[in-house]
Amino acid sequence: MDTLQKITALCKRRGFVFPSSEIYGGWEAAYDFGSLGVEVLNKLRRLWWSEFVRKRSDVAGLDGAIISHPRVWEASGHTELFADVMVEDTVTNRRYRADHLIDLIEDGMKPEEVDEVIKKNNIKSPDGYPLSKARYFNQLVEVQVGTLEDSKSKAYLRGETCQPIFYNYALVKDSMRMKIPFGIAQIGKAFRNEIKVGPFFFRTREFEQMELEMFISPKDSQKYFDELKSISKLWVESLGVNPEKLRFREQSPKEKAHYNKIAHDLEYEFPYGWKEFQGIHYRTDWDLKRHGEYSNTDFTYTDEETGEKFIPHIAEYSIGLSRLLYVLLFDAYTEEEGRVVLKLDPKVAPYDAAVFPLVKNKEDLVVKARDVYQNLINTGLNVAWDDRGNIGKRYYSQDEIGTPKCITIDYDTLKDDTVTVRDRDTMKQERVKISDLSRMVKL
Repeated sequence: MDTLQKITALCKRRGFVFPSSEIYGGWEAAYDFGSLGVEVLNKLRRLWWSEFVRKRSDVAGLDGAIISHPRVWEASGHTELFADVMVEDTVTNRRYRADHLIDLIEDGMKPEEVDEVIKKNNIKSPDGYPLSKARYFNQLVEVQVGTLEDSKSKAYLRGETCQPIFYNYALVKDSMRMKIPFGIAQIGKAFRNEIKVGPFFFRTREFEQMELEMFISPKDSQKYFDELKSISKLWVESLGVNPEKLRFREQSPKEKAHYNKIAHDLEYEFPYGWKEFQGIHYRTDWDLKRHGEYSNTDFTYTDEETGEKFIPHIAEYSIGLSRLLYVLLFDAYTEEEGRVVLKLDPKVAPYDAAVFPLVKNKEDLVVKARDVYQNLINTGLNVAWDDRGNIGKRYYSQDEIGTPKCITIDYDTLKDDTVTVRDRDTMKQERVKISDLSRMVKL
């Protein structure tokens, strides 16, 4: 069994990630995050928001609507330009973006031109089977909005979280009394009709992004682009991700979205190759200029010191929340000494600690253990309670879900108020006073 299969099985078994609608046979590229997955995701949200919003006086927050006015997506170019030319394997029915599959495809080629290239060069699918006729595939997810069946209007689930940031730019600037350069940040869901999905929950049609859009003068574009690259990578490393498995790669012209002049992806080296989970983009003034044109709104900014007038340019930092969890799982997964360990950094582990009574049928031990457990909970820690099976199995269970410290209440605890604390990574044990537990776990 390869690492991907092992992690997939662990996620389901331990409650990190479940296949969505599994009792109905599942739903392609849809997953539900279980109890432990939710804990990690919530920690990541809090850590990211603290680092990139609360610690910065030049950044404000936003939580935009998932369904916006349809004109938003016309202005952004998504209804016209967010369509890829797709081909399909006629035997396996696997779908491929034509320009990713065929090197001879040039930017802007229409489906009939792609068909001609395929026919002329006798191009087959990766599995060696004939390809279907090429056709456009729009990635926006359409929805019908309205109360009466015959009067519903077509709208779209947002294809990226940043559009509400752009059309709310002036409202945030004025209400929060911001001056350029400043940023607007948001965490939220986006939806795309992806042609190719997987593996596991790496690429799905519903996903969550954490984004920071910096509104800047065009003359400062390189400065802020470089800054976002630097601070975003350092933040990922602060979560415990191995720096040697991270790299930035510049997107090729074929890969870049229509709104990006420059796009650099932060990639992680998985067992099956390098894959991106974060992007740093220079979007120029595309977004505010287009929304200004389509809404008849003037987004011209006047610099109070120089008198210079310009449409603000945008440097963007966008990281996939669930993809970051995916990276953390692969980076932390370890097999050693007959056990499986998720060596997650304590700040992102689902539990801060676990508390065990040595045996569960001794009332005095259980009462004491419950008291220790509740006291730790009251200090704001997220603590697991585990009294199942023997102590060795409990240790290995907590190792597999990444719990950094296991605290055992034994007979000596009743005598001297000390407990045994076992470290996940080293498996070393030490006696610690109950009064010191909270401080020790928080470290």
